[in-house]
Amino acid sequence: EDTYFNARSMDVYITKLRKLLKPEPNIEIINIHGKGYKLIVPTDESKNNEQ
Repeated sequence: EDTYFNARSMDVYITKLRKLLKPEPNIEIINIHGKGYKLIVPTDESKNNEQ
């Protein structure tokens, strides 16, 4: 089925993105079951709150 191949293609691209972003420990791509993916990038504001 076409949707299976589209889903697998997305998995491949997400895996490649995670490998490229690996040197950046603060950036994450998480899977939200039944919804999709979420890219988490800290903002300057969140960095200031940690100090």
